[in-house]
Amino acid sequence: MSRPITIASGQFGDLTIRELAEFCENIGYEGIELATHAHFDVSQALADPSYIPCLKEVLEEHHLKCFAISAHLTGQCIGDEWEPRLDNFVPDHYKGNPEKIREWAIEEMKRTAEAAARMGVTVVTGFTGSPLWPYWYSYPQTTEQMIEEGYQKIYDLWTPIFDVFDQYEVKFALEVHPAEIAFDYYSTEELLKRFEYRKTLGINFDPSHLVWQGIDEKQFLHDFRDRIYHVHIKDVMVNLNGRNGILGSCLPFGDLRRGWNFVSVGHGDVDFDGIIRELNAMGYEGPLSVEWEDSGMEREYGAAESLKYIRKMNFSPSKIAFDSALQR
Repeated sequence: MSRPITIASGQFGDLTIRELAEFCENIGYEGIELATHAHFDVSQALADPSYIPCLKEVLEEHHLKCFAISAHLTGQCIGDEWEPRLDNFVPDHYKGNPEKIREWAIEEMKRTAEAAARMGVTVVTGFTGSPLWPYWYSYPQTTEQMIEEGYQKIYDLWTPIFDVFDQYEVKFALEVHPAEIAFDYYSTEELLKRFEYRKTLGINFDPSHLVWQGIDEKQFLHDFRDRIYHVHIKDVMVNLNGRNGILGSCLPFGDLRRGWNFVSVGHGDVDFDGIIRELNAMGYEGPLSVEWEDSGMEREYGAAESLKYIRKMNFSPSKIAFDSALQR
């Protein structure tokens, strides 16, 4: 199939871009989804005329392309109400200052759209953050007005950003994910409605975050097929044993007592065969970006095995009916 298989760079922030490019070429990947917190410097891309040509040269030397820029950490700082963990995502001089953090994140996301366009990339993947996430369980009681205000806040914060995305002809692909304004089926549907199905806003489809919630990943993909702007390939294993549950018990990822864990592609419960069939039916020809996260497996082995697995799954649709020879 013509869909390129790439890898998300965010989990490889300890490597330089050249080291990561060599790593990917040796394994056989065709591209890298460059993360702004790791391998794509927005400020340099806009200020230094040599930065993007040099970055492209490194990729081309290793027979790689960039089809999407990841700005997940920036986006989280836009919609979230401040709490200490956000300080890990921002420049040092903004830490602990909620107002300045949000101002920085909004401008940085606008600049990311421009930088992506200069890179020749038309999709930025990321998060939106969410003022509603602390209310996901309605106790103390959550009022309808609180929910309304939360969606409205995201609309107000992101509309000017999307105006800039439109200016540079770049789309934003939200990863439907816990802690985001859209984290499951109906919250995704509601968010798209709120933005009146604005074409700028689409989905970075990552099945792993749906499966552990009990959402059918294929049904989600089918129903939102016209909004799928990018695809993450990530797996999850659900292991409910009567003691644990889907809320995780505040145990770290990789702890085998958890009710679910992210695992290397092909080791979990995601139906990748069904996903590929849905992608074929909708005519999706964009990248399949492996987001490798498995606390129980050596990274290089897992990245190589994931590529091998999804390459085998990346089949093309049939051009003929299997029983066409029986027709008279």
